[in-house]
Order: sequence, then C-alpha cells, then structure tokens
Amino acid sequence: MQTLTKRTRLLLSAVGLVIFFGAWEASVQSGLLPSGMVPAPSSLWQAWRDEVHGGFWQQSILDSLSHYCLGLLVGSVLGALLGLLCGMVAVVDGLLEGVVRLLRPVPGLAWVPFAILWFGLNTAGATFVIAISVFWINFYAAYAAVRGVDPEFYELAAAFGHGGFWGRLFKVVLPASAPGLMAGLRTGLGQGWMSVVAAELFGVPGIGARMMQASSLLATDVVVVYMLTMALLYALTDFLFGFVRTYILRWQP
Repeated sequence: MQTLTKRTRLLLSAVGLVIFFGAWEASVQSGLLPSGMVPAPSSLWQAWRDEVHGGFWQQSILDSLSHYCLGLLVGSVLGALLGLLCGMVAVVDGLLEGVVRLLRPVPGLAWVPFAILWFGLNTAGATFVIAISVFWINFYAAYAAVRGVDPEFYELAAAFGHGGFWGRLFKVVLPASAPGLMAGLRTGLGQGWMSVVAAELFGVPGIGARMMQASSLLATDVVVVYMLTMALLYALTDFLFGFVRTYILRWQP
C-alpha cells in the first residue's frame, strides 16, 4: 500500500472537506436537497453568530463539558480498573463473566429512564449515561491489554522479588498494558461525545438539549452548527490527548 507524508495527508484532507462542503452547497442551491430540511453551508455562519450573540453557544458548551469530563473520568477509571482486575485475577474474571455478557450489549441510551429515576433531570443523570457508554470501552481495552502481557514478564518480575499482586501490577501489568490502556482512553474520548446528545435528550442543559430545541423549531441550521461544534470539540480533545499519550508512552521507540 502506498504511504503518504503527513503534509500530503493534511492537504488531501483539506481538499476532501472543500469538495464535501461544495457539493453540499451545490445540492441545496440546485434544489436537489430541500432547503427546508437540509441547511446550506453558507447559512451556518449566521446561525452560529446568532447563537454566540445570544450566549446559547457558549453556555451549551460549558454545560456539556461538565457532563462530558465527569462522565469520561468516572467511566474510564472504573472501566480500566475492573478490566485490569478481571485480567489479573482469574476468580474475579470467572465470577463477573456472566454479568459482563449480560450488561455489555445494553447501550447507554437504554439507561436514560433509570438515569431520570435515580438522579433526576440534572448533571448527575447525564454524567451517568456518559460514564456507562465509556465504561465498557475501557473495560475491554484494559482486559485485552492485560491478557496480552507476555507470561515471561511475570516470571522475570518474580525473580526480582515482585511476584505478589501489587508487584505484578506496578512492575509488569501497568507498564506492559499502557499502550492498550491509552488506546481505550482515546476511543472513549470519541464515544463520550457521541453519548452527550443521548445524555441530554431528557432536558439536561447542554449541546444535546439545544439541538433538540432547535429541531423542534425546524431550525436545521442551528442543529448542524452544534453537530459541527461537537466534531470540533472531539478533534480538540483528541489532539490534546495525543500529547498526554506521547508523554506517558515516551519510553516506546
């Protein structure tokens, strides 16, 4: 397969975006796509300015960031910890195998009714839904990372007096599984943003709630503005996480 330089890939990506938005604009202007149902890209700038001047855009981002960051933290930490535990301790793995198989297929959106009942229409409910969505990604990433550790590493650690649980955890498991853990965290960043809309569907203030309000008024241009806002926020968080990943895995060649 032909490889491309980073600069060439960035250029091609920019060209692809120009073609995409150009075709979108042309389809709306020509009537191929109904303007009442699909907004033209040229209308998004004014819609965004109106949202900014009204203070809705800034407040929605701040509200969603509070749900997102807390849900991401809780779901990632709990998922990674349980994945590490199941991967290291066979008894715990066997004990929880049936529970994991039962709950794993349930999507985060299915937990919304319980979030309302348990926490009410507030930040805690939205945080719960996002945490559930992120939890399983980090659980399986951590579990697979631990399972993939070379058994000879454990023997080597035992030879140097680190054969106990904590010795194996800090001297073998965490260093060896760090790339897998980072991959799970990075995937969770995107899944968290995908869950924000679902977490705010029931009226919790944020980007999702603002999108629902706009859609009820058929303000499709505002809906698209917030869709693009979420895409940019994900790109920003993924970019910043790249620095964290590089620092933690700086020992890799």
